[in-house]
Amino acid sequence: MRARRRRAWIVVALLAVAFAAFAPAFWRDNGHTLMARATAAEGDRAAAAATRVRPALERDLAAAGLHWGAPVFMRIFKEESELELWIEGADGRYVLFRTWPVCAWSGRLGPKLREGDNQAPEGFYRVDAARMNPRSQYHLSFNLGYPNAYDRAHGHTGSFLMVHGACVSIGCYAMGDAAIEQIYTLAAAAHAGGQRAFDVHAFPFRPEAARLDAAKASPWHAFWSELAPAWTAFEQSRRPPRIRVVDGRYMVGEG
Repeated sequence: MRARRRRAWIVVALLAVAFAAFAPAFWRDNGHTLMARATAAEGDRAAAAATRVRPALERDLAAAGLHWGAPVFMRIFKEESELELWIEGADGRYVLFRTWPVCAWSGRLGPKLREGDNQAPEGFYRVDAARMNPRSQYHLSFNLGYPNAYDRAHGHTGSFLMVHGACVSIGCYAMGDAAIEQIYTLAAAAHAGGQRAFDVHAFPFRPEAARLDAAKASPWHAFWSELAPAWTAFEQSRRPPRIRVVDGRYMVGEG
């Protein structure tokens, strides 16, 4: 019995020695390649999505007289749970290309104030190519850039507020995987076409006069009244307005 155990331990020891000698070479020859392939596969998620959705998107753009890679502009409305994507036409005015339902957003009407309050942000944000994330936990995503200059001026805190796939939200706008593939692909095409950054305007609701008046009792009425001029400017010109922050207030100019 003792002899059998001794032989078993000798076999285990020999296997351990062989593995220690073989593993570094195996990792050198294969491990980094496997990791590179895994990383590439994640990076290809956006490319795979584009392959799926681009043909239909190009067909629908052509039908609307719009072009692949043209600049984009987005508006989000919490109360209506909608995201609009507008695309620049040949005359420089933007055309509503598509509206998707927001699958989930968290919190209530009103701006995000602090890290951990689970509020989806409201305000004006810009998304450049560096904020696009093809390796999101939620399929695909882009970072809104919260906190912006207005948020920082008011001491608001938080990070990684996204528009993403799936249908779960902790302070983000979740669009579902099918919708985010289209939204992400059009946004990436706009970046590739030369748009340095696209604007995303996040509203509590469509701030038409009657709806804004109905919200007078809200503690956020003054804040929402600062957002309304950007809505009005775009409705009139169909060009995203220039937004500045002056003395902690949003200032809206012509696009």
